[in-house]
Amino acid sequence: MIKSIIINFLGIFNSRILGFIRDLLSAYILGANIYSDIFFVAFKFPNLFRRIFAEGAFTQSFLPSFAKAKYKPSFAFKIFIFIFTIIFFISVIVTFFSYQITDILAYGFSEQAKKLAAPLVAINFWYLDLIFIVTFLASLLQYKKHFATTAFSTALLNISLIFALLLSMHKSKEEIILYMSIGVIIGGIAQVIAHLITSKKYGILKLLYIGAKSNKKADINTFKKHFLPSVFGNSTAHISAFLDTWLATFLSAGSISYLYYANRLFQLPFALFAIAISTVLFPNITKAIELKEYNKAQEQMKKAFWYLFYVLIIAFIFSVINSKEIIKLLFQRGAFTYNDTIKTSYVLIMYMIGLIPFGLNKLFSSYLYATHRHLKSAKISAISLGVNIIFSLILIYPMKVSGLALASSISGIVLFYLTLKEFGFENFYKFFERKYFFIFFIIILFSILISILFKYIFHLL
Repeated sequence: MIKSIIINFLGIFNSRILGFIRDLLSAYILGANIYSDIFFVAFKFPNLFRRIFAEGAFTQSFLPSFAKAKYKPSFAFKIFIFIFTIIFFISVIVTFFSYQITDILAYGFSEQAKKLAAPLVAINFWYLDLIFIVTFLASLLQYKKHFATTAFSTALLNISLIFALLLSMHKSKEEIILYMSIGVIIGGIAQVIAHLITSKKYGILKLLYIGAKSNKKADINTFKKHFLPSVFGNSTAHISAFLDTWLATFLSAGSISYLYYANRLFQLPFALFAIAISTVLFPNITKAIELKEYNKAQEQMKKAFWYLFYVLIIAFIFSVINSKEIIKLLFQRGAFTYNDTIKTSYVLIMYMIGLIPFGLNKLFSSYLYATHRHLKSAKISAISLGVNIIFSLILIYPMKVSGLALASSISGIVLFYLTLKEFGFENFYKFFERKYFFIFFIIILFSILISILFKYIFHLL
């Protein structure tokens, strides 16, 4: 498992570094204004669906059902056609009604901004169709314990957007965001090609071909039963971020961009550690539970918990102490001003409060899905989302854009508590041993010292 986690970590790290280069260029060329806000709204819409529909919900419903399926080729092919048809139909609707959808997504935008955003929303949404193909093939590759292609291919989207920015940097801002939208689609196509090549090597394309030709019936009712609860169960953090973006359209220009850049930094440790570890853990505990090896599953959860807990603590302390320095180092150049740095750093701190609960929840929710508690997870997410909405409305007036990020973190704390309660506090208490507490205090001290040293060196420079 450690080897798979390291491979996944390196792939995601590679993608995130390229992502920061992309964001650096975006901040330099576009800055934080209505044009960057328009692109981030257009790009965020398909990403919302991607994260809650194509990735998390699909994988966590598909793998347990696939493991149990009697006729795996027929089952896999039937599931692919079922989900892809739904996504394609939604994409067509978004294309034909892009202005009406944009009017809802960016209600606070001016009429001119909505008209500019509408075609970009339509273009970006087709990325969802491409990324579902990627997610479907990635799930089958995960079943075969191959994670590298999925982890490293995410960099292709960032590479595509970097080229789009470089090619358009001397053009008008309207043309720049159009180039970026086309770059999103090209990046998605590149990811599909990478997965098709690897899938052929691992015999997955052959499996799907057999499933297409087979006359054997495959029961997908269990998958359908779990899929919709999984969609909602995976949606809390992403709908929270999307809600933040929608409410930010009522605030001053640039607010959406502050949320975007801060959330990107929040997503770095979240993706590198929480997603990397839970992605590898999920198929392992699914198989262990399927074989009724419950002690083995609990032991894997225990090890993963402490790995994740330690690295999230380091990331939290470092980011909070050095929030302004991080933003200034990464983004403050060109059209991105010192005032933008200050506002983004406040938002980052508020987001980072939720890093540990959101990160650990990713781990424990995987266990709930592996044990087929999809509906319970959906109910927990509904409560958490309700908390987020209430606190967003309460905090947006006194704290502006920072209040939206804090509301998201509060909902993450509620989400983790309720997930942990469902997992079982008695099972959770078994994870704690004296040696882990000793390491815990050493890590806190180390994190504070490194953070202070970074701040001191930064100010010397």
